[in-house]
Amino acid sequence: MLVYVCFAYPDEWANTVQHWTQSALRFEEASGGRWCLPVPFTRFDADFVRKVQPEVLILSGFGRSFQDFEVRDFYPVAEVVETFTQIPVLAICGSHQLLGFLFSGTLRQADRLYDEPMRLRKSGEPIINPDYQPDYFMERGFYELSLHEPDSLFEGCGSPSILYESHYCEVKKLPPGFKLLASTPECRIQAMRHVHRPIVSVQFHPELYTDRFPDGRRFLQNFFQEMLK
Repeated sequence: MLVYVCFAYPDEWANTVQHWTQSALRFEEASGGRWCLPVPFTRFDADFVRKVQPEVLILSGFGRSFQDFEVRDFYPVAEVVETFTQIPVLAICGSHQLLGFLFSGTLRQADRLYDEPMRLRKSGEPIINPDYQPDYFMERGFYELSLHEPDSLFEGCGSPSILYESHYCEVKKLPPGFKLLASTPECRIQAMRHVHRPIVSVQFHPELYTDRFPDGRRFLQNFFQEMLK
């Protein structure tokens, strides 16, 4: 079984459950038919993992800013990542940034976490989302990645690989224990993996692929093939 940990508070569930379900179906397909169970992060902890015994954990993106979360609400997820070191983890977008905070030691030192934007929007650049952080540069749409070294996760993807982005924040510094895999011109840490543990963390959304831009599907297939041996 795959467990898809979804970072949304109850007031967001009605507007996000359809996206969770669509993403879960894509994870199921890419994994060869494993059942994928979406779980709100507020109902996820170490006891849940002991009972369910997931084969893989997938951590979702966020629909709100870090400063809108109570930092202690992240602790149960952090405890799972720190304790169950044998369970593969795929962190996506906001969760990619969350792992950056966790492995850099920032998570438990902060009374509150804050978004870390890529940069301010320059004059003449389009306003990607007028309702959310319009003063900042955003990556939204399909972007080409520059790989820093060959990696099996991108095997069979295009050259360059093209993945879907939807973010204005980034991981500012590669956390200890990780190696850098891929970048875009505006976001250096697009993909990283832990050197000793089965953890892959990406800024892009591999689950949001299309027939014309299928690299996300291949990335997921490669991830599950490696992690579900």
